[in-house]
Amino acid sequence: MRQVRVFFHNHCFDGSASAAVFTALYRSARGEARFAYSGLTHKASGLFDGADFSGDDNAIVDFKYSPDPRVTWWFDHHQSAFLTPADAEHFRLDRSGQKFYDPNYGSCTQFLADVGQKHFGFDPAPLTELIHWADIIDRAHFPSAQMAIELQQPALQLTLAIEGSTNPELLQRLIPDYLQAPLAELVARDYVQRELQPLLARHWASMDLIRSRLECRDGVIAFDLSDLEQEGYNKFVPYYFCPEGVYSIGVSRSQYRMKISVGSNPWHTIPDMVNLAQLCERYGGGGHARVGAISFAPDQAERAREVARELVAELRATMTRGDAPG
Repeated sequence: MRQVRVFFHNHCFDGSASAAVFTALYRSARGEARFAYSGLTHKASGLFDGADFSGDDNAIVDFKYSPDPRVTWWFDHHQSAFLTPADAEHFRLDRSGQKFYDPNYGSCTQFLADVGQKHFGFDPAPLTELIHWADIIDRAHFPSAQMAIELQQPALQLTLAIEGSTNPELLQRLIPDYLQAPLAELVARDYVQRELQPLLARHWASMDLIRSRLECRDGVIAFDLSDLEQEGYNKFVPYYFCPEGVYSIGVSRSQYRMKISVGSNPWHTIPDMVNLAQLCERYGGGGHARVGAISFAPDQAERAREVARELVAELRATMTRGDAPG
């Protein structure tokens, strides 16, 4: 039986859902196989260091392109999908028929489902709930900030567990389970609840922490959590406390990186929004037009704060001028 290794955007609902949909697509198109799952994380350097491309097939979903010849499948929707122009050219010249890219999609899960249906005769209907919620979550298509932070829906509780858990076994179990049960049943399972309950407590505590540290001025929200190990906060909290804010810049720390999160308010937009992926790319980061991030090494806290200050100043200047940065 063929061995398939699936590499996905770690700590991300869309990334894990993409891995599950790819599993179903592969089985539909190529037959039964053994699957192993590995999360990939955006770091300051060496995105694919340690990636074990040892399967008969190796797939990357919801993550940047790798020209490694052992990578046989690739799906992504991020504007910043290519590390270098050479990588983009490598993709353009690919003739495998198994590598796909479209930055117009809100979620990689929906992209995978549509590509699978169009090119491989894949039926995504059994995974409609998973695909639906991945698209809502990755596009931040919530009707209100309250819905995004109150976490009443099973998919949003799973998102909190996925983003905040440090247990590598969680997604190893959850990805194949997506194919077997509805989300409400999954979130109630003991192995999910063990991760979720302390994260829910931390979520409510982090709301107070962010509220105490954020500054909202000239349409830009800024806050710094870099003195704490608290990367996995809800990215919609700043807009809950500052609904008039258009952009948010947050600095946070984890064991493996300093991170600047750059976002925009889904419920308060203006004409000529700044392309945040392009803004982040100037500092080695990337993302989508409306949300992005930049990673630094764990010992580069002051550099991360410095860049965050530059971004805040630039975005505030665009708000007062009414134009976008060049």
